[in-house]
Amino acid sequence: MKAEYEFFAADAGPWRATAQDGVTERILSSDPDDPAILTRLARWAPGLDTSFDGVITHDYVEEVYLLDGELHDLTLGRTFRAGEFAMRRPGMRHGPYRTETGCVMLETRYRA
Repeated sequence: MKAEYEFFAADAGPWRATAQDGVTERILSSDPDDPAILTRLARWAPGLDTSFDGVITHDYVEEVYLLDGELHDLTLGRTFRAGEFAMRRPGMRHGPYRTETGCVMLETRYRA
């Protein structure tokens, strides 16, 4: 289970590198027993293209709210912008993506 927190400055922590080049994150909360379960701010660098990853699926629920920038879904041929939201159940196919401007998103992952 995630730790309990009262309000804190979400922008105070450092951006840290992730396993994916061009993506940095600020972990807001996480489950120490399940590293896939978290809430984070994810920042995608301008020009990032995830075509090499192909279509993405995972075994957890993922909710994503775009806070800034844009994200183009190469499969759907649609561009999503700040203020748009996605909710993906385990196994839902999505992506790959490209962003010309970069983007920042709030992402929450949990088990169904």
